[in-house]
Amino acid sequence: MSTFLSIAPDVKLGRNVKLSEFINLYGCEIGDDTKIGAFVEVQKNARIGCRCKISSHTFICEGVTIEDNVFIGHGVAFINDSYPRATTPDGGLQTEADWKVETTLIRKGASIGSGATILSKVTVGENAIVGAGSVVTRDVPANTIVAGAPARVLRFIEPAAAKEDHESVR
Repeated sequence: MSTFLSIAPDVKLGRNVKLSEFINLYGCEIGDDTKIGAFVEVQKNARIGCRCKISSHTFICEGVTIEDNVFIGHGVAFINDSYPRATTPDGGLQTEADWKVETTLIRKGASIGSGATILSKVTVGENAIVGAGSVVTRDVPANTIVAGAPARVLRFIEPAAAKEDHESVR
């Protein structure tokens, strides 16, 4: 391992995980055969499944679960708080005790395009494709392509065609 990796002792790495340099992992779980690009941070209590590809400059925060066979493009940001604040009502700096993590779920086989932002409390359905630069503010149905800000359904894809569409995104 490189000296440019920051991997906390509580990280659970599966078999054959490939890690680029300049990453930060703590308190998370990464499944077998997953590849993580440079300048990626994965926070505590985040889970990434098997055979995923997490591209460079991506931020996966606490509360995010990514199932198997998921592609995450470059510079994707996940959000875990709908109304973030730096301070409490009395003016003190917030701590973990002052807020509750909001979860996000990315289902098996989904693809998230580069530069997308995925807000909290959403599910991206199985084999769905989120277009580059999209802002996902609500659930994405399985086998659909969404894009825009906010992301809207562009079209439905047949489950058998999902594999072909995924290949064209990469």
